[in-house]
Amino acid sequence: MAESAIISRHLRPLWGLPGTTLGVVGWPATKRERLFLSWHYWWQAHLIDCAVDAATRVPTPARRKRLGALARSHRLRNITGWTNRYYDDMAWLAIALERAQRTEDTEEAPGALLALEKELYEAWDPDTGGGIPWRVGADYFNAPANGPAAIALLRLGRHERAAEMADWLDATLRDPETGLILDGIHLPSGEIERPVFTYCQGVVLGLETELAVHTGEAKHLERVHRLLAAVEDRMTTRGVVQGGGGGDGGLFNGILIRYLALVALMLPGDDAEQEADRRCAASIVLSSAKAAWANRLEVEGEPLFGHDWSTRAQLPGGSSGAGYFTSGGSVTSSKVPERDLSVQLSGWMLMEAAHMVSAAGL
Repeated sequence: MAESAIISRHLRPLWGLPGTTLGVVGWPATKRERLFLSWHYWWQAHLIDCAVDAATRVPTPARRKRLGALARSHRLRNITGWTNRYYDDMAWLAIALERAQRTEDTEEAPGALLALEKELYEAWDPDTGGGIPWRVGADYFNAPANGPAAIALLRLGRHERAAEMADWLDATLRDPETGLILDGIHLPSGEIERPVFTYCQGVVLGLETELAVHTGEAKHLERVHRLLAAVEDRMTTRGVVQGGGGGDGGLFNGILIRYLALVALMLPGDDAEQEADRRCAASIVLSSAKAAWANRLEVEGEPLFGHDWSTRAQLPGGSSGAGYFTSGGSVTSSKVPERDLSVQLSGWMLMEAAHMVSAAGL
């Protein structure tokens, strides 16, 4: 039902072109949104990722066709091809398209991945102290770029670089007091930006879990254990991921949930600590899904998820108060966050994650 709600409210042909579909970023939509003058590259990447989830759960010709149309439309709307100037954006798209190619053999993916892998791999900047910047030419090196880029590169076979990036994240952005991953650092000045966001924790949990599987090194298990404990202690209330927002922030909790599910399903090891970590990750996913479902609205028989899964969702009153793209490169929340595609994608991610965890008997 989360999938069908997105399809009915948000998916539309790009500029009326046959064989295309893209996500309208608000519902109800403004004229600018309906014309895809506002489209938000990285939101669309997560839309593709969610479409992969659905196609993997129940493969159908319609889902496979939709996945190809989403990928093709992303390139068309981006005008200049697959890449842009934001490494975090490109990393999210690389993750989504790698999964689309691996699971559904999406024909648009191989060429895209060649271009995206090149950009992400060559962005590594050891002369400045390691890491990749969030945007071409920027002095800010952050977790939202390095985490997903490392996951993408690991899945594309760049194992050593992914491990280097994991080590850099742990050494540079892990807060020794809280155990959480901080947002980023300015280099070469060394000034750290200290906000903590749920999606930063999610990508590091996912990266370290996949490295634990690939390398068998104990340090990756230890990092997952330490960070998971911090997330449970500081970012959940009664087992539910707390808070949430709209705009770009609407995706943050869904991303954390996606990678908590990965921990629950993939974290290797038979020791009591790893078993407890898998159970903990699964419990947060399932508790959050239960809360989000209980607090959803039903609109014409389909769910509308709240931006905060612990509180009742609010029905958008119209297209007024739409979010907008700022000069700093972020997208603000709509006045009612529930109108944002990002918020509803997080709800979809959450339901898919809960299905996978439940199906595994966790």
